[in-house]
Amino acid sequence: MKYLFLIIALVIFSSELLTAQELRCNISVNSSKITGSSREIFRSMQMDLYEFMNNRAWTNHTYKNNEKIECNINIQVNKQISGDEYEAFLTVQSKRPVYNSSYRTTVLNIRDENFRFKYQEFQSIEFAESGNKDNLTSVLAYYAYMIIGFDYDTFSPEGGTEYFERARVIVNESQNATGTKNGWRAFESDYNRYWLVDNVLNKSYAPFRQLMYDYHRKGLDQMAESVEEGRANIAESLKLIQKVFRTRTRLYITQQFFDTKSAELINIFSKSYPDEQNRVIQILTECDPSNASRYEKITSGENSVIQDDVF
Repeated sequence: MKYLFLIIALVIFSSELLTAQELRCNISVNSSKITGSSREIFRSMQMDLYEFMNNRAWTNHTYKNNEKIECNINIQVNKQISGDEYEAFLTVQSKRPVYNSSYRTTVLNIRDENFRFKYQEFQSIEFAESGNKDNLTSVLAYYAYMIIGFDYDTFSPEGGTEYFERARVIVNESQNATGTKNGWRAFESDYNRYWLVDNVLNKSYAPFRQLMYDYHRKGLDQMAESVEEGRANIAESLKLIQKVFRTRTRLYITQQFFDTKSAELINIFSKSYPDEQNRVIQILTECDPSNASRYEKITSGENSVIQDDVF
C-alpha cells in the first residue's frame, strides 16, 4: 500500500513540474478613469482574465514551470459605454530568457488602442476559435497565439507558424462577427491586429522571421560564449530587416521590431568596434528614421543602462 501512495505522490509532484499551460501572464486592469462603477467589478475582471490566459492550454506541448513564456498585458479602461461595455487600450509585452544569462530580452511590445469589449461580473467568459462570440476573449486569445508564435520563432526558423495561423483564424472569424469592433479589418489602419499577423505570414516579408531567429538564437544566445561573435551575428541579421523595409517601408512588423528593440540595439552596439557601429547605424537610421537621433548614442557613449552579463 505504501508503494501505491508513493506512486500517487510522484504523479502529483510530476504534474506540478510539467503543465500544459504555456504562459506566465501578468494581467492588470486599470480603471482609474472610470467613475461611478464598483472597483470590485474590475478586480473580478482582472482575476477572470488572469485565469483565462494562464489556465488554458494554448498548444499541445508540455511545459515545465521554468519554460513558461513571461508576458504582461495591461488593460487601460478609458470609458464605460453602457452597463457592461467598455472602451480601452491594451499593451502587450512578452520576454524570453537569453541562454546562460540572467538577462531577459523583450520579444513583443505592442500597444493596441482599438479595444472595445463587454464584461459581466460572475458570468463565465468563453472563447471559441470558430467564431467571435466574445470580443474580450477573442482579442486576448489572438495575443496569446501571437506571443507564443513570436517566442517559437526565436528558437527555430519559422517555428511559430502554427500559432500565427491560429491567430489569423481569429482575425477572419472576428471581421464580420456581430458586435465586434475595430482592430480586425485591413482598411481601418496600417497597424492593427489584421496587419500584424498578415505581415508575419506574408511570404514577401519572410526575411523578418529569419531575423527573429538569427537575432535571438544566433545573436543574443551566442553572446554568453562570445560577445563579439554574437554581436556580429546580430549586425548581420539587421540586413534582413533592411531587406524587408526596402520591399515596403510601412509595415507593422518593422515598426513593432524597432519599438521593441531600439534601446537594446543601442546597448549592444555601444561596446562595438567603430566599423561595426557605423554599418549598424546606417541600417538603423534607414529603416527607423524616427529614432535616428537615438542611434547616435551608439558612438557618443550616451547609452542607457547596459546589461553587462550579456552585452
